[in-house]
Amino acid sequence: MPRSALSAVRQPFRALAVAFVPEIAWCTPTQRDELERIVSGALAARPAALRRQVQLFILLLDGLSLARYGRRLAHLDLPRRTALLEGLARSPRLLLRRGIWGLRTLVMMGWYGQGDVQEQLGYRASAAGWEARR
Repeated sequence: MPRSALSAVRQPFRALAVAFVPEIAWCTPTQRDELERIVSGALAARPAALRRQVQLFILLLDGLSLARYGRRLAHLDLPRRTALLEGLARSPRLLLRRGIWGLRTLVMMGWYGQGDVQEQLGYRASAAGWEARR
């Protein structure tokens, strides 16, 4: 896969990321790049077939947005983008629900896995457990 697992779907992925975690809309370019690096790293450790499935699912969501609202995810306002994702997350089709929750999990890992984001939130977890807080 060239450069990253997200390079072919960067714009719709960024639009999805903002829908899942609205604070990402105000992140710095460095934080956005780090989010994508973390997600790409997680996907790189998976089989090529899974990486293709993730890319295809993102493209499917982009196409669904175009079919339903006449706009791709990156050009769709946040309330409609969120409504589309929430509707799919409640779909009777298990595969759609799993896909939405899987993407959401990847985005949250990429966002909340960043040290500076954790500091801003006041997150103080440590491998030392509760002993580290004493």
